[in-house]
Amino acid sequence: MTSFPTALGLSAEQAQDVVRQAGLAPSLHNSQPWRFRLLPHAIELHSDPQRRLPAADPEDRELRLACGAALLNLRLALEHAGVRPVVTLLPRLTAPTALAEVRSGGQTTQAPEEQELYRAIPQRRSNRRPFLETPVPTEYRHALATAVRREQGWLHVMKRPELGALEGLVHRAHRAQMADARFREELGRWTGRPTGAVEGVPAAAAGPQPEPQDQWVLRDFSGGEARARVPGKDFEYEPLLVVVCSHHGSRLADLQAGQAMQRMLLTATAHGLAASLLSEVVEVADTREELQRLLGGTLYAQALVRLGYGSPTLATPRRDVRDLLIND
Repeated sequence: MTSFPTALGLSAEQAQDVVRQAGLAPSLHNSQPWRFRLLPHAIELHSDPQRRLPAADPEDRELRLACGAALLNLRLALEHAGVRPVVTLLPRLTAPTALAEVRSGGQTTQAPEEQELYRAIPQRRSNRRPFLETPVPTEYRHALATAVRREQGWLHVMKRPELGALEGLVHRAHRAQMADARFREELGRWTGRPTGAVEGVPAAAAGPQPEPQDQWVLRDFSGGEARARVPGKDFEYEPLLVVVCSHHGSRLADLQAGQAMQRMLLTATAHGLAASLLSEVVEVADTREELQRLLGGTLYAQALVRLGYGSPTLATPRRDVRDLLIND
C-alpha cells in the first residue's frame, strides 16, 4: 500500500488522522459529501457531487452545511497536530467543487478548550432516541450560544410560546416530503442500511420507529426494520430546541453555518449532551421561510437541533479515509 499523501509539513500518519477526523462530521443521511486534496502547501476541501441528495437538498445547502462541519473538524485536527490553519472559503481559480482551502499560518499550541472539542470529535453522535426530561442547565445553553457566535453565527433558543407554531411547521414539512415519491425513494436508499455499510444510516443507529403521539421526531431512519420501543420511553414532551442561524443567505453563509453548527455539537458532546437534527423544516423552502419569519425575519435558519440528555447510541459508519482523497 502506498504511503498516505502529506501536506503542510505533516507526516503521513498525521495527515491521515487529520483527514479521518474531518470525515467524522455529521451529514444529511450520513451521505459524507466531502473530498480532500492534499498538496504540499494546502489542503483543499471539495464537495462530492456524486453524494448529492437532490430530493431532500435540491440547492445543496445541507451539503455545504455538512462540508462546513467537516472543515471545523479539519481545523481542530490541524491545531492538534501543531499547525495553525488559515482558511479561505470559496477559493478562486480552483475547481468548481472547491469549498475551502486551508494553508499553514505557522506552528501553534492548541488551547485547552479546543483540545476538549478535538477529543469530542469521535464521541459525537446523532442520537435519534428519546431523551430524558432533565433540563439542560443555563450555563450549558450559554456555552452553546457562545460556540455558534465564535463561528459568525447566531443561536436562537426556541421559547415556549414559539413551540406551537414550530411544531406545526415541522409536521407540515414532514407531510410535504413524504408525499414526494422521489424523496421517499431517496430516503429509503440511504437509511436502514445493513451492518457493514460504510455510509448512510444503519438500522441499528436509527432509533425507534416514530409513533402518532410523537411531536418532534417524525422521520423514520429504520428502513422498514421493526424496532420496538421500550415501554414508557416516548420522546420528551418539551425538548430543548435551538436553531443555528446565519446572518445572510449565500454559499459562504452555509459554510460558516456548518462550522458554527459543528462547534456547537462538539461543545454539547463535551458537556455530556445528546443531539439530533430535525431537518424537515429547513429542507422544505416554504416552511424554512416561515421559520425565519418566526425568528424575526432578519436571520436565516440553517439547522434545527434537538438537545438533551440521552442514552448511548451507536456511531454511524464511515468510509475508508483513502476514499475521501482526490488523487490527481
